[in-house]
Amino acid sequence: MKKSILVFFFIFGILGGFNNLFSQSIKVKLSGKIIDETTQEPLPYVNVLLKKNIDSTFVTGSISDEAGLFILNDVPSGEYVLETSFIGFESVIIPVFVGSNSPFLNLGELQMKTSIQELGEVEVIGQQDAVATKLDKKTYDLSENISQSGGSVLQAMQNLPGVAVQEEKVQIRGNDRITVLIDGKQTALTGFGNQTGLDNLPASAVEKIEIINNPSAKFDANGNGGIINIILKKEQKQGVNGSVGLALGLGAMWEKKANLPGIRPQYQNTPKINPSLSLNFRKKDLNFFIQADNLYTQTLNKNEFVIRTYDDGTVINQQLKRNRNTNFLTTRAGVDWTINSSNILTISGLFGSEKIIDRGDQPFYNEDFTEQLRLWQFLEDELKTTVMATAAFQHKFSDPGHTLSAGMNYTFHREDEQYFFTNTLPNSVGQDAFKLLSDENVLDWTLDYVKPLPQGKLEMGMKLRRRWIPTNMQFFPGLNSPIDSLAGGAATYRETIPAVYGNYIYETKKLEAEIGLRVEYVNLNYEVNPNHPTYKSDGYQYFQPFPNTRISYKVNDFNKLTFSYNRRVDRPNEVDIRIFPKYDDAEIIKVGNPALQPQFTNSFELGWKAGWNSGYLYSAIYHRMVNGTITRISTTVPDSRLIYAIFQNADKSYNSGIELIWNQEVNDWYTFDLNLTGYHNQIDAFTVENLYPKPHTFTAEKQEIFSGNVKWNSKFKFSENLSGQVSVIYLAPDLIPQGRIDSRFSVDVGLKRSIQNGKGELFFNATDLFNTLVINRTIQGNDFSYTSADYYETQVIRVGYTRKF
Repeated sequence: MKKSILVFFFIFGILGGFNNLFSQSIKVKLSGKIIDETTQEPLPYVNVLLKKNIDSTFVTGSISDEAGLFILNDVPSGEYVLETSFIGFESVIIPVFVGSNSPFLNLGELQMKTSIQELGEVEVIGQQDAVATKLDKKTYDLSENISQSGGSVLQAMQNLPGVAVQEEKVQIRGNDRITVLIDGKQTALTGFGNQTGLDNLPASAVEKIEIINNPSAKFDANGNGGIINIILKKEQKQGVNGSVGLALGLGAMWEKKANLPGIRPQYQNTPKINPSLSLNFRKKDLNFFIQADNLYTQTLNKNEFVIRTYDDGTVINQQLKRNRNTNFLTTRAGVDWTINSSNILTISGLFGSEKIIDRGDQPFYNEDFTEQLRLWQFLEDELKTTVMATAAFQHKFSDPGHTLSAGMNYTFHREDEQYFFTNTLPNSVGQDAFKLLSDENVLDWTLDYVKPLPQGKLEMGMKLRRRWIPTNMQFFPGLNSPIDSLAGGAATYRETIPAVYGNYIYETKKLEAEIGLRVEYVNLNYEVNPNHPTYKSDGYQYFQPFPNTRISYKVNDFNKLTFSYNRRVDRPNEVDIRIFPKYDDAEIIKVGNPALQPQFTNSFELGWKAGWNSGYLYSAIYHRMVNGTITRISTTVPDSRLIYAIFQNADKSYNSGIELIWNQEVNDWYTFDLNLTGYHNQIDAFTVENLYPKPHTFTAEKQEIFSGNVKWNSKFKFSENLSGQVSVIYLAPDLIPQGRIDSRFSVDVGLKRSIQNGKGELFFNATDLFNTLVINRTIQGNDFSYTSADYYETQVIRVGYTRKF
C-alpha cells in the first residue's frame, strides 16, 4: 500500500508537468574577449550583436573595450546567435545557449580572422541563479507570508512548503537535523550544527528564506536533513533609505485546559511587541547599513499534562506549566567599501541579547488525584549574549562572475543561566538551585574561488574552523533534592575542522550536471572534570569525503528531470554531549553523552520540475539512509521513579518519501500553493547502555510509521492595495524517540494593505485561528510508559505597520 501511494504521487507529479508549460523569465550577464587569431592580441572597438536564433531579431549589443572585453547585460534564457564585426576582419557568427544555473556566462576567447574561413560550430552555455522552483533550492519571500507577519522566524517557517515545526524545531521532510545559516554563515544565533533561537529571531529582520534539500560540496557537510539559509534585509540604493515598523500581538486569549489544583495561574492575554528599524546610506563607493529589531513576548510556553504508568502499576499524574517572558534584541551594522571596480571589502558586526524569564509550576498527583506527591516550582533566569564580527573581501576579475573571495568570521556566545527551585514534598520543603556559565567561541576562515566556463562553472575553496566552549555548572541542592550535586564542575569542548571542496557545473541544451567533493577532517575533544562520578573525557576524529552529484535531463524547454545524491554528516553538538543534568522537569532529567559519535547519511532524490503560464509544479521522491542515528533515549534505573533522557547512537534509520508543490494562479485575484509531503520513517531495533546515573541497558524494537503533512496557502488580491492569505496546515502522526506524536492541524489568516502611495503598509493576522493545535505524545520506556497533551499557546493575533523611506 505504501509503495502504491509513492508511485501514485510520483506519476501524478510527472504527468502534471506536461500541461501548457513555459519557462520562467531569467536574466544572465554574457561576457567574452575578442582577439586577433594571428597575433593573439586583443581587439578593441569590435561590434558585438546578440540576435534571437529563431528570427534574427536584435536583442542587445555592445562594443569591446581596450582589452578586447565585452559585456551583454540582462539576457533572458534562450537560444541566440552572437555576431562580431570589425573592419578588416571576417565577421564571426556563433550560436549561444543561455541556461539556468548561474547569473554569468563567459564565452571565453573569440578569435577573429583577417582571411575568410568558415568557422566550426561552437556551443556555449549560460546559467542563471536558482528561482523559487529550482530543484536543489526553493526560495520564499517572507513579505508574501502575510498570515505570520510580526512573529518569529520559527513561526514564519510553519507555512513554508515542505517544512514542519515540532518541539520548537524545524523539520524538512520529517527530519530535524537541519543546518540553519544566516546570510550563508553558521552563527551562534541559530546554532552551529544544530538549530536554536529561531523562535526568538524576529521575522521582521528577514528578507527571504532558502530551503536547500540537497546541498552541494561548497556548503558545510553537516545537516543531513538539508539547509535553511535566512537572508537578512539589506538595501543597496543610493542616498539615505530604510524602513521602520511596529507589530503588536496578543496571545492565549482563553484557556485551552485549566490548571491542576494548587498552582499559580497560567498566562492569558499575553502581549507581543516588535519594533524594527533599518537604515542604509550609500554614497559613491561606500554603503553603510544598520538594522535593529526587538521582539518582546509573554508566552504560555508549556502547558503539558502527563500520565506516567509504571510496570508495577503505579500511576502518576502531572502538569508542567511554564510562563515565559522573552526579550530578544538584535542589532547589525556594517560598511561595504568598493575599493575599485575589481575589489570590495565588507566589514560588519552583530550584537544579540536574549533575556528569558521562566516561571513554572509542576504538580505531581497519584492516580485518582487524592494526594499531591510533589510540587515543583521554579524560576529560570537566562541571559544569552551574542557578538559576531565579520570581514569579507572579494576580488572581481575582468570577466563577470569570475571571483576570488576571502572571509573571516568570529562569534562569541555566552549562555548565563540560573535556576531556582522550590521542591515541596508531603513532609518537607527544599530550596534547590544551579548555575550554568558557557562561553562559545567560533573562528572561521574561508577562501572561495568561482570561475565561469564556456559550458559551466567551477567552484573551489577551503575553510578552517576553530571552536572552543568552556562550560561550568554549579549545583546547590536543598532538602530531599533530586539534584545530583556531584555531577557539576567544569568541562571544555574543543573542535578543529579543516575542509576543502571542489564543485563543477556543466550544461548543454539537454544535459545539466553538477559534481562535487568536500573533504573534511574533524578533531573533537571533550575534557571533563576528573571528579565527575560517571563520565570521563572523550572525543573522536575522522577524515571523510562528502561527495555530491546532480544530473538533469531537459525533456524540453519546460520540463526537467533531475537525479541527485549526496553524503552528509551530523556531528553531535556541545549540548548533545554536555555532561551536566538539566532539570526542566523535576522527574525527567536530560543528560548528554561524551561518547556520542557522528551519524552519516546517504541521500538519493529523483525530482521533476515544470511550469506553465499561471503556475508551476514540483515533485520529488527521495530516500535517506542513516548510520549511527543520534536520538535521545529515556530510561529508569532500579529503585527510582526518575526518568533519564540521554543521547545515544541507535544504529540505522531510514527516511523515504515524496514531495509535491503545486503553485497556481487561478485568476487575477486568487492564487494558491498546495504542498503534499508523505514519508516513511523507520528506526531499526537497537540496544544501548546508558551510563548515567549508573550503567543500565535499554533495548528497542523496530519502529516505523508512514506520515506526512498537507499545507494549503490561499492568497487573495482584493484590490490593488489590499491582499489576504489563508493557510491550512495538517500534520499526520509521526515517530518520535521511543514513541509517536499524534496528528494536529491549524488555520492561519492575514490581511495586508498598502497605504501612503506604497511607502506604508498595514497588516493584521491570526495564527491557529480556531485554537486547535494540541501536541499529543506516547512514549514507551524500559519499565514505564507515558502519554502527554501539551496545550501551550498557539493562538495569536497581530497588527502592524511598516513605513519605507
